[in-house]
Amino acid sequence: MSKNTLNAAQQMVKCLEHEGVEYIFGIPGEENIGIMDALLSSKIKFITTRHEQGAAFMADVYGRLTGRAGVCMSTLGPGATNLVTGVADANMDRAPIVAIAGQGATTRLHKESHQILDLVNLFDPITKYSVQILEPEIVPEVVRKAFKNAQAEKPGAAFIDFPENVADMEHEYIEPLKVQSPQHPVAPLGSAKRVLKALSEAKNPVIIAGNGVIRFDACDELLAFAEAANAPVATSFMAKGAIPSSHPLSIGTVGMKAHDLVAFGIEESDLVICIGLDMVEYTPSFWNPNADIRIVSIDASPAEVDTHFIPDIGMVGDIKDSLSRLAKRANAHTDNTITDLHHSIKAELCAHADDTGFPVKPQKIICDLRKVMEPEDIVISDVGAHKMWMARMFQAERPNTCIISNGFASMGIALPGAIAAKLVYPERNILAVAGDSGFMMNNQEIETALRLKLNITIIIFNDNKYGLIEWHQMREYGRSSHIDVTNPDFVKFAESFGAKGYYVKRAEDLQDVLKTAMNDGTVSIIDCPVDYSENMKLTARLKTLESPLEGKSK
Repeated sequence: MSKNTLNAAQQMVKCLEHEGVEYIFGIPGEENIGIMDALLSSKIKFITTRHEQGAAFMADVYGRLTGRAGVCMSTLGPGATNLVTGVADANMDRAPIVAIAGQGATTRLHKESHQILDLVNLFDPITKYSVQILEPEIVPEVVRKAFKNAQAEKPGAAFIDFPENVADMEHEYIEPLKVQSPQHPVAPLGSAKRVLKALSEAKNPVIIAGNGVIRFDACDELLAFAEAANAPVATSFMAKGAIPSSHPLSIGTVGMKAHDLVAFGIEESDLVICIGLDMVEYTPSFWNPNADIRIVSIDASPAEVDTHFIPDIGMVGDIKDSLSRLAKRANAHTDNTITDLHHSIKAELCAHADDTGFPVKPQKIICDLRKVMEPEDIVISDVGAHKMWMARMFQAERPNTCIISNGFASMGIALPGAIAAKLVYPERNILAVAGDSGFMMNNQEIETALRLKLNITIIIFNDNKYGLIEWHQMREYGRSSHIDVTNPDFVKFAESFGAKGYYVKRAEDLQDVLKTAMNDGTVSIIDCPVDYSENMKLTARLKTLESPLEGKSK
């Protein structure tokens, strides 16, 4: 090749560098060896994972934490299909991600052939953009379009199918396209006036903040607006920390189907202001069952159509700008009784802090987690019964310090997600919280973390069951079905990889075990038996819960 000639795989890598890609998570295969070879001359670090699903989850959490598209890569066929769950999770959780898969040569795509699938159509329903590269000259346009689509509001996934013979084709070098991020338009002045008028007419306004607040880096503006209006704030699972849990206007987390304390605040409200709230985060029928609550929607795009979510007013534009403008002109509601919920919720969250029962109550585990973690430390929650407890009880003081998947809500994300989080924030403590079953879905990535010499801690809520499913079964049918599993000895399992392992044998020991594990300087796994009889106790209690606001209504 001449000095200015390169192949399409090398062109791809040049374009990825131009997009600012730091890491590619994935597994090499026969059909992506062109890219793998080109990466040897690149500043991009390829993170070899032990499963493509783990790679996709790493890219997912990287994208969510940075706002820049995480990149994952596989070979064709089964390698690509293994990416599907993580890509779908990122797309529904609004995390920017670009997935690249090798593909067989275009000379055999038209017929039945070894490991060939129509990957573009496979990924199309779970991405914002899915494309196959058929000519080397279009690589710069495809890469730029993939990243632009992935990172644009609402962010999500893009997929690139790269046939092996196209990757090998030589051509004259083409400069990558200029990286551009569209500026979000500001909301019309008239909509701001209508929001402020509705706010002034309300007696007990409540704010529900969604993940969009964090994506727009608008947490300070959210707090300023809430304080200016004296309006209490509930957050979705995916917006924990958008307002500090310790703030007097914080009234906890919405997202559970059950009627929790925060639900009383919404019921007592005469105006619910939804800010950056995606429907995937919290189904409106749970908090507006009669479709009779007056709603304001503040978001970057028009509200989704839903019978239970018909906003009276929509303020569509840059969320950060919208909140800043509203904060400057809002008047405080001195008689807003819903702010009284904060103290009731705070007492609820601390009720089991000193519990010594064993197996350990989930409430106690989460209290101890909060005590040993600094405000900036990050916990990645897997999906299972523990996720509901984490969402309800973990008190996040900063945005993006409690990462919960609640769009696609896929099990197996915690350990790969913790790896990505540690790469993004090497100076912070990173903890993965998983149930035993969720942990077993991607435990092979322990080796990846060890190879990268990462200091991360994994705590397993161990009940030898699919605990969340049992919780649902007991609520619906009063008996469980096919949820029991047998686990390995998790400490010996950890040690077999070269990681550290710890048993929790008394509730009183948990904090010390956590502190020791967090300071090991390596991967540490904590096996903590959990008392999930608390699940049905919570269900029973929430059914009889009385509003602490009774007698103080609007």
